[in-house]
Amino acid sequence: MIQCEDHGLCISTAMEVADRICTEKRLKFTDLRKDMLRMIWDGHAPQKAYGLLSKLQVKNHSAKPATVYRSLDFLLENGFIHKVKSLNAFVGCSHPSKHDECYFLICDSCKEISECCDSNITSAIKATTKRNQFFVKNTTLEIAGHCNACSKRTE
Repeated sequence: MIQCEDHGLCISTAMEVADRICTEKRLKFTDLRKDMLRMIWDGHAPQKAYGLLSKLQVKNHSAKPATVYRSLDFLLENGFIHKVKSLNAFVGCSHPSKHDECYFLICDSCKEISECCDSNITSAIKATTKRNQFFVKNTTLEIAGHCNACSKRTE
């Protein structure tokens, strides 16, 4: 499902963008936060908090769940990652400074997730919420199914 041809480039780009944004906003992009972001970007598959904790404990034996959750909160608040609520997992954001809302295509077979943005969907949601006098806190749209590559394998 992923159109990534050089995953090393995905990781390095995500790290550079996060570092630049933190510098611009005068945020502390600590080594721990960098490690967490790198671990999330390590694959395009969703990462669960306790899986991240296990990976972190390889480097830092004293790491606790609160350590992971504080770092995840920072990364979420600053748009570097997204929480995929239906999976209770996290994925890297491929363009943290360019949008507020996106949606996800989640492949049930390979478990990879594509982040998508569509101004028509965003407009429809805004129109619907306005019409219903509903004030949005956040919007998460997750679409489960099968990516093209996995669909072809089952044919």
